[in-house]
Amino acid sequence: MDLHIRTLRPNEMRLAIDFAALEGWNPGLHDAACFHAADPEGFLIGEHEGKPVGCIAAVRYEAHFGFIGFYVVAPPWRGKGFGLKLWQAGMARLEGRVIGLDGVPAQQDNYRRSGFTLAWNNARFAGVARPAGQAVAGQIVPLSGVDFKLVRSDDRRVFPAARDEFLRAWVGMPDATGLAWMERKRLAGWGLIRKCREGHKIGPLVAESRDVAKSLYLALCRSVPVGDTVFLDVPLRNADAALLATSLGLQRVFETARMYAGATPACEIERVYGVTSFELG
Repeated sequence: MDLHIRTLRPNEMRLAIDFAALEGWNPGLHDAACFHAADPEGFLIGEHEGKPVGCIAAVRYEAHFGFIGFYVVAPPWRGKGFGLKLWQAGMARLEGRVIGLDGVPAQQDNYRRSGFTLAWNNARFAGVARPAGQAVAGQIVPLSGVDFKLVRSDDRRVFPAARDEFLRAWVGMPDATGLAWMERKRLAGWGLIRKCREGHKIGPLVAESRDVAKSLYLALCRSVPVGDTVFLDVPLRNADAALLATSLGLQRVFETARMYAGATPACEIERVYGVTSFELG
């Protein structure tokens, strides 16, 4: 069956969010727009007889890194070869780069056949926002007021490439709150909570210690209604992050496999207490 693959236009980014929601991934309401800012040509849509049937994101970061995400074919159109064609188009777009993805563990063998190897597992934890409690520590300030150079530099420690346009969009997205922990003029931790189809999701959550990460988590939760569902996506290779999630009473509800085609990029995973997004890294 014929499949026409083209680049998603900016006003069509809702399609990618809708496809992801079909899979129960619960992306943030404005996630796709931020990743579109990182690479405006990076989202591909597959159409059969003029109808959208699937999508894939193949987002480029600098000349050496890329990430596959939002890889979905709508259930009625599976088994017709559309997924393979989208996959081939996305991989071709990232040819020559180290490529990352977060896939469901059941698909690991398929990804291995495409040259991917497991780096670590991630787990999504879920709980509820706690009551306001004690006042926020004085070291915690709005992320929007922090020098962008500090955020950019710290993000570069935990992500394999510079992603300035993405970060600017992410920090400034609607329906979200970003906070940072400052030690005098040093950025010791930062995070953002954003509205999703269901509840709110925290990501990234980056900190130099579990105590800083916990303080930021609790402060971020205070920005949403008490009792609302909160999700935190944790890289299980960081044992402190998993311990923090369980100590906060969060329950594991979902798991993904972080895999790379090419050498696993160096990053300070011990600083990552919350992954930005399973859909795109």
